[in-house]
Amino acid sequence: MKRESAAMVISTTQSPHLLANVTGSVLLVGAGKMGSALLEGWMALGLEPSHIAVIEPQPAPEIAALAARGLRLNPLADTPVAAAAIVIAVKPQNAPEVLPILAPFVGPATVVLSIMAGRTLQFLGQAFPAAALVRAMPNTPAAIGRGITVAVGNARVAPDQHTLVHGLLSAVGAVEWVDDEALMDAVTALSGSGPAYVFLLAEAMAKAGIAAGLPPTLAAKLARATVAGSGELLHRSPLEAATLRQNVTSPAGTTAAALDVLMAKDGLDPLLGKAIAAATRRSRELAG
Repeated sequence: MKRESAAMVISTTQSPHLLANVTGSVLLVGAGKMGSALLEGWMALGLEPSHIAVIEPQPAPEIAALAARGLRLNPLADTPVAAAAIVIAVKPQNAPEVLPILAPFVGPATVVLSIMAGRTLQFLGQAFPAAALVRAMPNTPAAIGRGITVAVGNARVAPDQHTLVHGLLSAVGAVEWVDDEALMDAVTALSGSGPAYVFLLAEAMAKAGIAAGLPPTLAAKLARATVAGSGELLHRSPLEAATLRQNVTSPAGTTAAALDVLMAKDGLDPLLGKAIAAATRRSRELAG
């Protein structure tokens, strides 16, 4: 297995007009939660609605309203305009029926970016055999601009297309690139599914607090605030997670007593290892 390539990370706060100079149009296919988050992020980074087209059978009122500002909603395939980028944000199971209708919008300079979980570059290549292709895995904190996305491209992706895709993905958080597509299964298991693990932690902490005698409402509030605040501290601090953990832990104190349980041989580390291994295997199964 190849090692991960040197990755680039662009903060949206560092480049507020990252997409302001995009030439050509961006076609978004699917405007559900992730597609809508991308669309909102693109406009925040300076991409004008007149440079965007959206294919969405049931657009939200907010998206439909953008048509008055120049956004093209459900453009007709019989009068297609080749897009600079096509971003596919539909459910993976809908791909076989959706991809064929996109062929008229793919030109020689088009890059196709898929955020469909489990759909490989090989799968995309069957629909777009001559296109520059990028497969990416964002995660749900993208909804608040705090996601992280990992991307991998095929050999046809030119430097300017790489830059364009990086900018599009940076609209919802940090971006990392890898050279080996096989890593995407582990990426899916760690960061793609990872928010669910964190939410489960908050659930489990609240239940444990209730079992220890706290009122349910207070236990839920304490768990939520602790997980959210600790995540923000981890985000802002230059220290490693292990160092932050050690900074909270006084010798022979209450935290140490809890960590003796969580860090036992049958504790959190091996349990998460099994969980991520299971998610990685399932990702490979779904990809075929």
